[in-house]
Amino acid sequence: MTAFLRDLKTASLLTLLLALLLGGAYPLAVWAGAQLCFPRQANGSLIRDADGTVRGSTRLAQAFPGPAYFHPRPSAAGAGYDAANSGGSNLGPTSRALADRIASAVTAFRVENHLPPSAAVPADAVTASASGLDPHISPANAALQAARVAQARGLPLARIRAMIAAATEGPDLGCLGDPGVNVIRLNLSLDASPMLP
Repeated sequence: MTAFLRDLKTASLLTLLLALLLGGAYPLAVWAGAQLCFPRQANGSLIRDADGTVRGSTRLAQAFPGPAYFHPRPSAAGAGYDAANSGGSNLGPTSRALADRIASAVTAFRVENHLPPSAAVPADAVTASASGLDPHISPANAALQAARVAQARGLPLARIRAMIAAATEGPDLGCLGDPGVNVIRLNLSLDASPMLP
């Protein structure tokens, strides 16, 4: 019985020590390190207005309806762009439902952007990302939406193209992935840009 009580005491103390270390000290150290080294990213990469109102995050897509905005990738996250319900459609490449959805989205993209029926449409314009929350679109996708946005806002196309270039981010670490246009940054810069009289 004495050995049992000794082992129980040792196990209890180790459990308490590990709980304090791994459930308290380690998360606190990670949080403090992130706040010290990467405060903006650790707090959600939030975009704020001049008055401090949060408009979104550079890391999460959100819907921008209407012709005066660039549209992000389609979303399969919940009811769409739901950060609490992130996820893809989980439809595979042989899925008839996926093929039909893409064909419908291609037609809608061409109509919305006044493109000819034979115009090539970038894949990111008609397919959701794995998370459903990807904040970037390809430069090719943005370029096809530029004329619609310029017309809706009464701005010169050259100015819209310059804004696209300003919102384009290079590959991660300079070599991983492709360049992408951050849609929320681009749309907020459009909102801050005065329309022509």
